[in-house]
Amino acid sequence: MFRLPIFIFLFVTSLAAQATQTILVFGDSLSSGYGLAREQSWPSLLQQRLQASHLPYAIVNASISGETTAGGLTRLPEALAMHKPAIVVLALGANDGLRGLSLAQMRANLAAMIHAAKQPGRKVLLIGMKLPPNFGLDYTAEFARSFKDVARTQKVALLPFLLEPVAADPAAFQADNLHPVAEVEPKILDHVWKALKPLL
Repeated sequence: MFRLPIFIFLFVTSLAAQATQTILVFGDSLSSGYGLAREQSWPSLLQQRLQASHLPYAIVNASISGETTAGGLTRLPEALAMHKPAIVVLALGANDGLRGLSLAQMRANLAAMIHAAKQPGRKVLLIGMKLPPNFGLDYTAEFARSFKDVARTQKVALLPFLLEPVAADPAAFQADNLHPVAEVEPKILDHVWKALKPLL
C-alpha cells in the first residue's frame, strides 16, 4: 500500500487543521459600520481578534444599511451559496421595528432565514435589538420578545440586545442617535464575543 513520507503527511495534516472557515455576519447598518471607517466596525474588530487568537475563521460582512428581515430573506440564499459559512451571525430586525412593520412577519422572516442557514449543519447566532420607548410599551415589549421566541423555537444561540453595553450612554452614538461611534465598537465586540465564542 502506498504511504506518504511522514513529513508530507504531517504537513498535509497541519494544513487541514488550519483550514479557514467563514463566519457570515448578516445584518444592517449597525453591523455594516454606518458612519465609520471599515476597519472600525465590530465585525472588522472581530476579524482582528480571531487572527490575534490564531483561530481559523474569516469574517464575511454581508450587512447592508437599511436592510429589513424581508430583504435579508431574499438575499440570504445567494450569500450562503457564495460564502459557504460555518457560522451565520444574523443581526436583522432593527429596521422592521423602526418602520413599525408587522412583528409576526418579522418573526417568520427570521425563522425562515435561520432554517435556511442551519440546513447543512451550520451554527447560527441570532442577535436581537430593542426599540426606544416612544414606539409604545406593547410594541417595544413584543419586539424584544420576538428574538427570544424565534431563538427558542429554532434552537439557536441568542444575544438579546446588540447595543446593551452602550445603549444608556448618549455619547456612544452619532448625531442620528441610532448608530454607535467608533470609540464604543470594541465594547460591542466584547458583548458579541461572549455569545459567539462557544460556537467556534
